[in-house]
Order: sequence, then C-alpha cells, then structure tokens
Amino acid sequence: MHGPASPGWLLVALCAATGAYCLLRMRSDVEEQRRAAGGEALMGFGMAAMAVPAAVFTPPPWAWTGYAAVFGAAALRALWAARTSAHHLHHLVGASAMVYMAVVMAAAPAHHGGGSGIPVLTGVLLLYFAGYVLLSGVRLVPVTAGGGAVCWGDRPEVARACRLSMGIAMVAMLATL
Repeated sequence: MHGPASPGWLLVALCAATGAYCLLRMRSDVEEQRRAAGGEALMGFGMAAMAVPAAVFTPPPWAWTGYAAVFGAAALRALWAARTSAHHLHHLVGASAMVYMAVVMAAAPAHHGGGSGIPVLTGVLLLYFAGYVLLSGVRLVPVTAGGGAVCWGDRPEVARACRLSMGIAMVAMLATL
C-alpha cells in the first residue's frame, strides 16, 4: 500500500497477528468457529501482504492478479456460504474489497491518492467498514461469562477483537488507496 512506512508496518503486524490467531481458532471444537476462522486467517495474511509499504517492497505486476484471483475465489466461497449464514455476507464484502484494492493497485501502482478525490466504490467501502468497526466495538462490551473453562481459540471476545482489528486495517488500507 502507499503511504508512510511506519503505519504500513503496523498494519502488517496487526494483520499478521490477527491471521495467526485465526489459525489457532481453526483448531476449535466448534465447527462454525473453525469454518469462519479459515476465511478470516486468509483475510488477515492477505491484508498483511498487501500492507507491506511500497517503499520497502513493490510486488511484481502479476502479484496483483494473483491477489485478485485468490480473493475472488474467497468471495465466491463466501457467496456460496451466505446461503446458510448471513455472517458470510461480511466475508463477501471483505473479499470483494480485497479484489477491488488489488485491481486498483494493478491499474495504477504508482498512484498516491489525493488530487482526483475518492472514487465512489472506495467511499462506499470506507463507509461500510467504518460502520462495521463501530458496531464491532460496541459488541466488545463485556458480557457475563457462562462459566466453565473455555479454550483459548473459542473465546468469542477475542474473535470479535480480531474482526475489529481487521475492520480497522481495512479502513486504513482503503484510506491510503
């Protein structure tokens, strides 16, 4: 992504840590938890790779096509899964946003934003993810626990915090697009 290197590295660290935790969640005993965690791990690591500052590493032009293909496939999978759970619609939007960012980066890798204003789709995605971040933040308000030992990968508040982190990272990446 374009922009200063320090925030870029912070995004890389945030997204990679989120992806790593999502990999841990894939070991959960709860099937729905495992299924969602796989897609979220892909998003976390994909966002980490895309957030590497352009001043440090500029991917070859074919890499953006690869990103678009991987996240296009993830969007199709989320679309298919949305038949049974509305939660997957958010995954569809997230994967589609990643495809959009890859296409924009492939079309204008040297573009640094600014002069032409924010394109409409970028603005719509920014509004969606800003709303998602606010809603996710409200959902982090503590709820009394049901008792019993809960496996580290099954803690719903940590999963929500990871989703919040990825939402914040998506807002930052879209803003620097």
